[in-house]
Amino acid sequence: MPVEFLTDEQGAGYAAFGRAPSRAELERFFFLDDVDRELVESKRRPHNRIGFAVLLTSVRYLGVFLDDPVDVPTVVVDYLAEQLGIDDASVLKAYGERENTRLEHVRELRRVLDYREFAEVEDELRTWVDARAWTTGEGPKALFDASVGWLRERRVLLPGVTTLTRPVASVREAANQRLWDSLYGLLDPGQRAMLDALLVVPDGARVSELDRLRRGPVRVSGPQMSRALERAAEIAALGVGEVDVSGVPPRRLAELSRYGVDGKASLLRRHGASRRQATLLATAVS
Repeated sequence: MPVEFLTDEQGAGYAAFGRAPSRAELERFFFLDDVDRELVESKRRPHNRIGFAVLLTSVRYLGVFLDDPVDVPTVVVDYLAEQLGIDDASVLKAYGERENTRLEHVRELRRVLDYREFAEVEDELRTWVDARAWTTGEGPKALFDASVGWLRERRVLLPGVTTLTRPVASVREAANQRLWDSLYGLLDPGQRAMLDALLVVPDGARVSELDRLRRGPVRVSGPQMSRALERAAEIAALGVGEVDVSGVPPRRLAELSRYGVDGKASLLRRHGASRRQATLLATAVS
């Protein structure tokens, strides 16, 4: 089953090697610098050195410590073996024979590299996602991917996929609701009634007032120019042009305006009052 907004494939690829890393990714995440080498070379046997190196570098790339360090793409093992001067990369298979060794190495890496648990930063992440969602209006998948990057950069071990998707989705929804409520709160009762009237199909007409007003001129001509001016005057007469929307990020206002221009009046009518009138206000003032 998909996890919230993720497909089965996206969920399965979370914190796992869904594909072999590219050359650029190998050089960024799997290159062993002097500090890395000092840690790795403290292990005596070749299979322990390369197994430790896999744990060390894969946590940078994936955000988790692998349960089975042997189950990594061949290009990763070969790249690490070449750096360590290990001729036979297949010695990694021996690393998986002793679970206690892997657990000892994980504990060492967590201590030395100062990796933290998700619970320690969840509140901070929620604040960050909220600010990003409020400003950008990004979809849940984009916010999820950005959150994964945020956690990796701060050396926070990734939680289970549902543990991350749920706060991302809920914070995004709360940011959207705050946007609608903020715009709705700028309107007085008369302005709200005026905007709602745009969604009504007048007697004898075939389309709503919103549909009629958002139809711009189709060609350049004198009559079309006159119609455009009349249309602008009708929009100005709605009385919302002076509403101060400067507290709303321009990108979010433009996003709502596009939805108001492209969406069907019948669909807009079905939205709750705050979302409906926030969309109409953004459409009218943009």
